[in-house]
This record gives sequence, C-alpha cells and structure tokens, in this order.
Amino acid sequence: MRSHLVVALSAATLAVVVSGCGAAQDAAQAAGAVADTATKVQVCADALSRATVALDPGSPEQAVDRAHEAASSLADLAATAADTTVNEAITGLAATLRDVTVDDLVGRPAAWLAAKADQVAALTNACAP
Repeated sequence: MRSHLVVALSAATLAVVVSGCGAAQDAAQAAGAVADTATKVQVCADALSRATVALDPGSPEQAVDRAHEAASSLADLAATAADTTVNEAITGLAATLRDVTVDDLVGRPAAWLAAKADQVAALTNACAP
C-alpha cells in the first residue's frame, strides 16, 4: 500500500513539474515575442528617422552625399532586422538613397522624391503591427 502511495505522489509531482515546464516554456515564448516586437519597433523607428534626412535643394552635391550616408546607415540597420519584410523594406529604401545622383535631384527631383516616398510607404507598411 505504501508503494502505491509513493507511486501516486511521484506521478502527481511529475504532472506538476511537467505542467510547470509547459507554463515556463509558454512564458519564455511570450517574452521572446515581446522582445521581437520591441526590436521591430526600434528598428522601424530608427529606419524611418534615417529616411527623413533633409536634402538641401540648393546644394545637390551635398544632398547626394547625405542620401548616400543615409543609405549606408540603413543598410547596416537592415542587417539587424529580424523581420524579413522589414529587412526588405529597409534594403529597398537604402537602394533608392544609394542610387540617387545629382542629375536625379536637379533634372528629375519630383520623380526621385516620388520613388523615395514609395519606399518610405513600403517601410511604414512593413512596420505596421
């Protein structure tokens, strides 16, 4: 009889431990999801702030240099984005900034600004919850 009691208590203890492990695993997964979301929010905020670099139309050469610097910074940031959609949106925006030329800003500023706006919109959509 005593051995049956020991077996029953052992089984009950095992059940509590196993359910506790499941709860701990669920809690760890929830914490990981919160951390991923926080990271996504931070990456998105950084990317959007870097995308809004002010380009001086009075100095196209300097504007191109600033756009290229922002592109490099965004490319580095894209490497830290765990979310594939966000990574692709940042990479697309970085490419738009990297590819701008003085001719784009002088001869076709509206077209280039529209392309940049499209990339910023894509990033904003990728960052939406």
